[in-house]
Amino acid sequence: MRISVAGSNRTPTPAARAALPRFVARGFTLLELLVVVAIIGIASAGVSFALRDSGATQLEREAQRLAALLESGRARSRSSGIPVRWYATDGGFRFDGVAKGALPDHWLAETTHVRGNSTLLLGPEPIIGRQEVVLESTALPGRSLRIATDGLRPFAVAAGAGP
Repeated sequence: MRISVAGSNRTPTPAARAALPRFVARGFTLLELLVVVAIIGIASAGVSFALRDSGATQLEREAQRLAALLESGRARSRSSGIPVRWYATDGGFRFDGVAKGALPDHWLAETTHVRGNSTLLLGPEPIIGRQEVVLESTALPGRSLRIATDGLRPFAVAAGAGP
């Protein structure tokens, strides 16, 4: 015997079914998309760091550092009125006219050296002659960077120099 009370029917009527909202899963949620984008970003960063040429980066870092040091020497010469000269030495460089230890005298990498015999006069005049120095790395044969000034502008790093 069937006992049924009004409202105890588990299957909804067609009218009740039409009133219920229908949620159909289509596409991805925003959270899923954000997770995928984050994973792609992390993977891309890892690949770019793995592919980076450390020898070229080291030479660029040395060139930028030397350009900053030459500008520092030039500023010290102008402020003190004493001529400052920069010399390339075996395994490093030297600033004459600046107190010993005031500026660094070595490369960050042992593979860095100066092509040729370079001496630069950094002042004390506000306008100096055109000067340049070429840096090379034994780790990267054939790759060199030129640090130069036209005498008016600051020392800047330029890509490669001729042989």
